[in-house]
Amino acid sequence: MDATALDDLRQEVAALAARLTALEAAAEAAPAAPGAHAAPAAAPADAQAHAPGLDPETFWALHGLQARLADHPSTTDGAVMLVGSVRLPDGGGDVVWQQGFGAEGLLAAEWSAHAATLAALGHPVRLELLRQILAGRHTTADLATLDDLGTTGQLHHHLRQLVATGWVRQSGRGSYEVPATRVVPLLAVIAGAER
Repeated sequence: MDATALDDLRQEVAALAARLTALEAAAEAAPAAPGAHAAPAAAPADAQAHAPGLDPETFWALHGLQARLADHPSTTDGAVMLVGSVRLPDGGGDVVWQQGFGAEGLLAAEWSAHAATLAALGHPVRLELLRQILAGRHTTADLATLDDLGTTGQLHHHLRQLVATGWVRQSGRGSYEVPATRVVPLLAVIAGAER
């Protein structure tokens, strides 16, 4: 097998592993998370009635969500969803993710438990590392060539913080990836930070 075919095979296996990880995480996380549940894929025809005055072409996801709020006890007071379908620029395949939470469960939960996970995103070098890893730079050697990331010691410090909080995992010796279960939530945090 030549090097190109081997690289193609590795990419296909990585894509399958990412999809499997996302499916496993969805199956495990949905029942365990307070207020989390899977929502049906198609919106009912009366979705417009639940969000009057909002353009159904622009707010299609909101219409579908609001139409389903009464269908589950944890969402009668509202819900928050993370939904995404992302083609990664590194050729690692598509990541699809949906995660829903009842508003009551989110508002009642202890938020301080998430401080370390959110704090890990509070450093510009870590954000750049995440962006570069998603773009296809997976090895420590590749990441160390980037400007403004500091020394290799600082690079390893930042990578350890990202691994410890689950934003990144080691995919081999000196190689890192953003787990498929974290891609859409990460991009949602970045999008949510826009003003």
